[in-house]
Amino acid sequence: MKVNKVYSYWLLLPAFLIYALLFLYPTAVSFFFSFTRWTLVDWEWIGLENFIMFFEESSLMIGFKNTLIFAVLTAGLKVVLGLMIAAFLTSQIKTKKFIRSVVFFPVLVSTIAVGITFKVLMHPSEGLINTALSWIGIDGPSWLGSPSLAIYSVALVDVWKGVGIATVIFIAGMMSIPKDYYEAHQIDGGTKFNAFWHITLPLSRPAINAVILLALIGGLRTFDLVWAMTGGGPGFSSDLIASIIYKQYQAGFYGLSTAGNVILFILVACVVYPVFKFLTRREVDL
Repeated sequence: MKVNKVYSYWLLLPAFLIYALLFLYPTAVSFFFSFTRWTLVDWEWIGLENFIMFFEESSLMIGFKNTLIFAVLTAGLKVVLGLMIAAFLTSQIKTKKFIRSVVFFPVLVSTIAVGITFKVLMHPSEGLINTALSWIGIDGPSWLGSPSLAIYSVALVDVWKGVGIATVIFIAGMMSIPKDYYEAHQIDGGTKFNAFWHITLPLSRPAINAVILLALIGGLRTFDLVWAMTGGGPGFSSDLIASIIYKQYQAGFYGLSTAGNVILFILVACVVYPVFKFLTRREVDL
Protein backbone atom coordinates (compact mmCIF):
# COMPACT_ATOMS: atom_id res chain seq x y z
CA MET A 1 0.00 0.00 0.00
CA LYS A 2 2.83 2.39 0.90
CA VAL A 3 4.59 1.65 -2.41
CA ASN A 4 1.43 2.45 -4.36
CA LYS A 5 0.98 5.70 -2.43
CA VAL A 6 4.55 6.83 -3.20
CA TYR A 7 4.07 5.83 -6.84
CA SER A 8 0.93 8.02 -7.09
CA TYR A 9 2.88 11.02 -5.78
CA TRP A 10 5.52 10.52 -8.48
CA LEU A 11 2.75 10.75 -11.08
CA LEU A 12 1.81 14.16 -9.69
CA LEU A 13 5.38 15.46 -9.87
CA PRO A 14 5.36 16.65 -13.55
CA ALA A 15 2.15 18.61 -13.03
CA PHE A 16 3.50 20.12 -9.81
CA LEU A 17 6.75 21.17 -11.49
CA ILE A 18 4.86 22.89 -14.30
CA TYR A 19 2.56 24.60 -11.77
CA ALA A 20 5.55 25.72 -9.68
CA LEU A 21 7.40 27.05 -12.73
CA LEU A 22 4.45 28.91 -14.26
CA PHE A 23 2.65 30.11 -11.12
CA LEU A 24 4.45 29.68 -7.78
CA TYR A 25 7.84 31.00 -8.90
CA PRO A 26 6.48 34.10 -10.76
CA THR A 27 4.21 34.85 -7.79
CA ALA A 28 7.10 34.69 -5.32
CA VAL A 29 9.28 36.84 -7.59
CA SER A 30 6.48 39.41 -7.98
CA PHE A 31 6.04 39.66 -4.20
CA PHE A 32 9.80 40.19 -3.82
CA PHE A 33 10.11 42.85 -6.52
CA SER A 34 7.09 44.72 -5.15
CA PHE A 35 9.41 45.78 -2.30
CA THR A 36 12.08 47.07 -4.68
CA ARG A 37 12.75 49.82 -7.18
CA TRP A 38 13.80 47.78 -10.19
CA THR A 39 14.73 48.02 -13.84
CA LEU A 40 15.61 45.33 -16.36
CA VAL A 41 19.24 45.37 -15.18
CA ASP A 42 19.20 46.44 -11.52
CA TRP A 43 17.08 46.59 -8.36
CA GLU A 44 17.12 48.36 -4.99
CA TRP A 45 15.28 47.28 -1.82
CA ILE A 46 12.92 50.05 -0.63
CA GLY A 47 10.52 48.14 1.65
CA LEU A 48 6.91 49.34 1.74
CA GLU A 49 7.55 52.53 -0.21
CA ASN A 50 5.88 51.21 -3.38
CA PHE A 51 2.72 50.28 -1.50
CA ILE A 52 2.58 53.65 0.22
CA MET A 53 3.02 55.45 -3.10
CA PHE A 54 0.38 53.27 -4.74
CA PHE A 55 -2.22 54.12 -2.10
CA GLU A 56 -1.36 57.80 -2.45
CA GLU A 57 -2.38 57.70 -6.14
CA SER A 58 -5.18 60.22 -6.69
CA SER A 59 -6.96 57.88 -9.10
CA LEU A 60 -6.76 54.79 -6.87
CA MET A 61 -10.07 55.30 -5.06
CA ILE A 62 -11.80 55.80 -8.41
CA GLY A 63 -10.15 52.61 -9.63
CA PHE A 64 -11.25 50.64 -6.56
CA LYS A 65 -14.83 51.88 -6.87
CA ASN A 66 -14.99 51.22 -10.61
CA THR A 67 -13.47 47.76 -10.23
CA LEU A 68 -16.05 46.70 -7.64
CA ILE A 69 -18.93 48.21 -9.63
CA PHE A 70 -17.71 46.56 -12.82
CA ALA A 71 -17.22 43.13 -11.21
CA VAL A 72 -20.57 43.08 -9.38
CA LEU A 73 -22.55 44.46 -12.33
CA THR A 74 -21.06 42.13 -14.94
CA ALA A 75 -21.28 39.06 -12.68
CA GLY A 76 -24.92 39.79 -11.81
CA LEU A 77 -25.98 40.36 -15.41
CA LYS A 78 -24.14 37.26 -16.65
CA VAL A 79 -25.91 35.13 -14.05
CA VAL A 80 -29.38 36.52 -14.75
CA LEU A 81 -29.11 36.64 -18.55
CA GLY A 82 -27.24 33.34 -18.72
CA LEU A 83 -29.94 31.60 -16.66
CA MET A 84 -32.73 33.02 -18.82
CA ILE A 85 -31.02 32.08 -22.08
CA ALA A 86 -30.08 28.61 -20.79
CA ALA A 87 -33.65 27.93 -19.66
CA PHE A 88 -34.88 28.96 -23.10
CA LEU A 89 -32.28 26.85 -24.92
CA THR A 90 -33.03 23.71 -22.90
CA SER A 91 -36.71 23.89 -23.79
CA GLN A 92 -38.31 22.15 -26.77
CA ILE A 93 -37.44 24.57 -29.57
CA LYS A 94 -36.27 23.46 -32.99
CA THR A 95 -33.48 25.98 -33.55
CA LYS A 96 -31.81 25.71 -30.14
CA LYS A 97 -28.54 24.32 -31.54
CA PHE A 98 -28.18 27.26 -33.92
CA ILE A 99 -29.07 29.78 -31.20
CA ARG A 100 -26.52 28.19 -28.85
CA SER A 101 -23.78 28.71 -31.42
CA VAL A 102 -24.87 32.34 -31.94
CA VAL A 103 -24.87 33.02 -28.18
CA PHE A 104 -21.42 31.46 -27.76
CA PHE A 105 -19.85 33.16 -30.80
CA PRO A 106 -18.78 36.41 -29.01
CA VAL A 107 -16.68 34.32 -26.61
CA LEU A 108 -14.50 33.24 -29.54
CA VAL A 109 -13.79 36.78 -30.73
CA SER A 110 -10.68 38.61 -29.49
CA THR A 111 -11.43 40.98 -26.61
CA ILE A 112 -9.37 43.74 -28.24
CA ALA A 113 -11.31 43.29 -31.49
CA VAL A 114 -14.59 43.50 -29.58
CA GLY A 115 -13.42 46.65 -27.79
CA ILE A 116 -12.37 48.40 -31.01
CA THR A 117 -15.59 47.38 -32.77
CA PHE A 118 -17.84 48.70 -30.02
CA LYS A 119 -15.76 51.85 -29.72
CA VAL A 120 -16.73 52.56 -33.32
CA LEU A 121 -20.36 51.48 -32.82
CA MET A 122 -20.69 53.73 -29.75
CA HIS A 123 -19.28 56.85 -31.41
CA PRO A 124 -21.61 59.70 -30.33
CA SER A 125 -22.23 61.13 -33.83
CA GLU A 126 -21.18 58.50 -36.36
CA GLY A 127 -21.71 55.26 -34.46
CA LEU A 128 -24.35 52.79 -35.61
CA ILE A 129 -26.01 52.62 -32.17
CA ASN A 130 -26.78 56.34 -31.93
CA THR A 131 -27.66 56.44 -35.63
CA ALA A 132 -30.24 53.70 -35.09
CA LEU A 133 -31.60 55.52 -32.04
CA SER A 134 -31.97 58.73 -34.07
CA TRP A 135 -34.22 56.88 -36.52
CA ILE A 136 -36.79 56.47 -33.75
CA GLY A 137 -36.36 60.01 -32.44
CA ILE A 138 -33.99 59.29 -29.55
CA ASP A 139 -30.88 61.40 -29.07
CA GLY A 140 -28.25 58.85 -28.08
CA PRO A 141 -25.75 59.73 -25.33
CA SER A 142 -21.97 59.84 -25.53
CA TRP A 143 -21.52 56.25 -24.42
CA LEU A 144 -17.77 56.39 -23.89
CA GLY A 145 -17.27 60.15 -23.60
CA SER A 146 -19.48 60.72 -20.57
CA PRO A 147 -17.65 60.30 -17.21
CA SER A 148 -20.83 58.98 -15.59
CA LEU A 149 -21.64 56.52 -18.39
CA ALA A 150 -18.35 55.17 -19.72
CA ILE A 151 -17.75 52.41 -17.16
CA TYR A 152 -21.32 51.11 -17.54
CA SER A 153 -21.02 51.07 -21.34
CA VAL A 154 -17.87 48.95 -21.10
CA ALA A 155 -19.60 46.67 -18.57
CA LEU A 156 -22.49 46.03 -20.98
CA VAL A 157 -20.04 45.10 -23.74
CA ASP A 158 -18.26 42.74 -21.33
CA VAL A 159 -21.60 41.08 -20.54
CA TRP A 160 -22.37 40.71 -24.26
CA LYS A 161 -19.02 39.02 -24.81
CA GLY A 162 -19.03 36.80 -21.70
CA VAL A 163 -22.65 35.70 -21.31
CA GLY A 164 -22.02 32.81 -23.74
CA ILE A 165 -19.71 31.07 -21.25
CA ALA A 166 -22.28 31.50 -18.48
CA THR A 167 -25.00 30.11 -20.74
CA VAL A 168 -22.96 27.00 -21.62
CA ILE A 169 -22.25 26.31 -17.95
CA PHE A 170 -25.92 26.71 -17.06
CA ILE A 171 -27.02 24.46 -19.93
CA ALA A 172 -24.62 21.75 -18.71
CA GLY A 173 -25.97 22.11 -15.17
CA MET A 174 -29.61 21.98 -16.25
CA MET A 175 -29.11 18.98 -18.52
CA SER A 176 -27.54 17.04 -15.63
CA ILE A 177 -30.73 17.32 -13.55
CA PRO A 178 -32.59 13.96 -13.57
CA LYS A 179 -35.82 14.05 -15.59
CA ASP A 180 -37.61 12.18 -12.80
CA TYR A 181 -38.01 15.40 -10.84
CA TYR A 182 -39.81 17.13 -13.70
CA GLU A 183 -42.01 14.10 -14.41
CA ALA A 184 -43.08 13.90 -10.76
CA HIS A 185 -43.73 17.65 -10.74
CA GLN A 186 -45.82 17.37 -13.91
CA ILE A 187 -47.89 14.51 -12.43
CA ASP A 188 -48.61 16.71 -9.41
CA GLY A 189 -49.97 19.38 -11.77
CA GLY A 190 -47.15 21.90 -11.37
CA THR A 191 -46.58 24.72 -13.85
CA LYS A 192 -43.42 25.32 -15.88
CA PHE A 193 -42.58 28.36 -13.77
CA ASN A 194 -42.89 26.34 -10.56
CA ALA A 195 -40.69 23.62 -12.08
CA PHE A 196 -38.03 26.21 -12.86
CA TRP A 197 -38.29 27.88 -9.45
CA HIS A 198 -38.44 24.74 -7.28
CA ILE A 199 -36.39 22.25 -9.33
CA THR A 200 -34.16 23.87 -11.95
CA LEU A 201 -32.96 26.81 -9.88
CA PRO A 202 -32.01 24.95 -6.66
CA LEU A 203 -30.38 22.04 -8.50
CA SER A 204 -28.46 24.42 -10.77
CA ARG A 205 -26.79 26.05 -7.78
CA PRO A 206 -23.35 24.49 -8.46
CA ALA A 207 -23.42 25.96 -11.97
CA ILE A 208 -24.64 29.32 -10.62
CA ASN A 209 -21.84 29.35 -8.06
CA ALA A 210 -19.25 28.58 -10.75
CA VAL A 211 -20.50 31.42 -12.97
CA ILE A 212 -20.56 33.90 -10.08
CA LEU A 213 -16.99 33.08 -9.07
CA LEU A 214 -15.61 33.09 -12.62
CA ALA A 215 -17.40 36.34 -13.48
CA LEU A 216 -16.24 38.03 -10.26
CA ILE A 217 -12.62 37.02 -10.81
CA GLY A 218 -12.78 38.12 -14.45
CA GLY A 219 -14.43 41.41 -13.55
CA LEU A 220 -11.91 42.26 -10.84
CA ARG A 221 -9.00 41.52 -13.21
CA THR A 222 -10.42 43.12 -16.37
CA PHE A 223 -8.02 45.31 -18.32
CA ASP A 224 -8.01 44.68 -22.07
CA LEU A 225 -11.62 45.63 -22.83
CA VAL A 226 -11.45 48.88 -20.84
CA TRP A 227 -8.14 49.80 -22.40
CA ALA A 228 -9.36 49.13 -25.94
CA MET A 229 -12.58 51.11 -25.50
CA THR A 230 -11.72 54.07 -23.24
CA GLY A 231 -8.10 53.84 -22.11
CA GLY A 232 -9.45 54.54 -18.63
CA GLY A 233 -11.00 57.85 -19.72
CA PRO A 234 -12.46 60.30 -19.96
CA GLY A 235 -10.04 61.42 -17.26
CA PHE A 236 -9.93 58.57 -14.75
CA SER A 237 -13.67 57.91 -14.85
CA SER A 238 -13.46 54.38 -16.29
CA ASP A 239 -10.10 53.37 -14.83
CA LEU A 240 -9.94 50.00 -13.13
CA ILE A 241 -7.12 48.89 -10.85
CA ALA A 242 -5.58 46.89 -13.70
CA SER A 243 -5.51 49.91 -16.02
CA ILE A 244 -3.96 52.08 -13.28
CA ILE A 245 -1.23 49.45 -12.87
CA TYR A 246 -0.61 49.45 -16.63
CA LYS A 247 -0.33 53.25 -16.72
CA GLN A 248 2.31 53.10 -13.98
CA TYR A 249 4.21 50.45 -15.93
CA GLN A 250 4.04 52.63 -19.07
CA ALA A 251 5.51 55.52 -17.08
CA GLY A 252 8.50 53.36 -16.06
CA PHE A 253 7.47 52.79 -12.42
CA TYR A 254 8.08 49.05 -12.55
CA GLY A 255 8.30 48.47 -8.81
CA LEU A 256 5.18 50.54 -8.23
CA SER A 257 3.23 48.61 -10.86
CA THR A 258 4.44 45.30 -9.37
CA ALA A 259 3.17 46.41 -5.97
CA GLY A 260 -0.14 47.24 -7.64
CA ASN A 261 -0.34 43.71 -9.01
CA VAL A 262 0.23 42.31 -5.53
CA ILE A 263 -2.53 44.55 -4.17
CA LEU A 264 -4.85 43.40 -6.98
CA PHE A 265 -4.02 39.76 -6.17
CA ILE A 266 -4.88 40.34 -2.49
CA LEU A 267 -8.08 42.20 -3.44
CA VAL A 268 -9.27 39.33 -5.65
CA ALA A 269 -8.51 36.81 -2.89
CA CYS A 270 -10.26 38.91 -0.21
CA VAL A 271 -13.39 39.29 -2.34
CA VAL A 272 -13.62 35.85 -3.94
CA TYR A 273 -12.74 33.60 -1.00
CA PRO A 274 -15.59 34.76 1.32
CA VAL A 275 -18.01 34.59 -1.61
CA PHE A 276 -16.78 31.08 -2.42
CA LYS A 277 -17.25 29.92 1.20
CA PHE A 278 -20.74 31.45 1.35
CA LEU A 279 -21.89 29.95 -1.95
CA THR A 280 -20.52 26.43 -1.45
CA ARG A 281 -22.12 26.27 1.99
CA ARG A 282 -25.53 26.67 0.36
CA GLU A 283 -25.14 24.17 -2.49
CA VAL A 284 -27.84 21.55 -3.04
CA ASP A 285 -26.69 18.02 -3.79
CA LEU A 286 -28.55 15.90 -6.33
